[in-house]
Amino acid sequence: MTPQTVARPTFEELRVGDRLPGLVRGPMSAAHLMRWSAATENWHRIHYDHPYATQVEQLPGLLVSGNFKQQLLTELVAGWLRPDGWPVSVSFEFRKMNVQDDTLTAWGEVTALRTWERYGIVVCDIGIVDGAGNESTPGRAVGIVPLAGGPAVPHPFDLGVPR
Repeated sequence: MTPQTVARPTFEELRVGDRLPGLVRGPMSAAHLMRWSAATENWHRIHYDHPYATQVEQLPGLLVSGNFKQQLLTELVAGWLRPDGWPVSVSFEFRKMNVQDDTLTAWGEVTALRTWERYGIVVCDIGIVDGAGNESTPGRAVGIVPLAGGPAVPHPFDLGVPR
């Protein structure tokens, strides 16, 4: 059975192995990287000064900012769970650099499902791969969604939800 891509889930519709609709950004141009750095006031030259990044820091190119990758994963999870569910936690590790001209694809897959009080808990593996399929930012996300016929998920909700 091939996992399905599920949008705006209710708990009862979900299955372990379901895939979140991916998010694709890129190819990441120097202008994208500079604009993100300016918007977030991250003035480290490795994100916008190619000669500095490659010659002084000896990097393979301009780097995609870590907070851009954080935002991409959070957008993936929150966008998938809303409007009825909410992320409880999103965690990840920076394991590989992404550079100018990379196309980034954020992905997610449901790995566990359980109930908690009157809500559903969804655990997902998440990550970002580059255009060649290399994983750079593996992680995990936990979300809370309503049960069929159950109450709406309050926001803000009790952060005592088991993770």
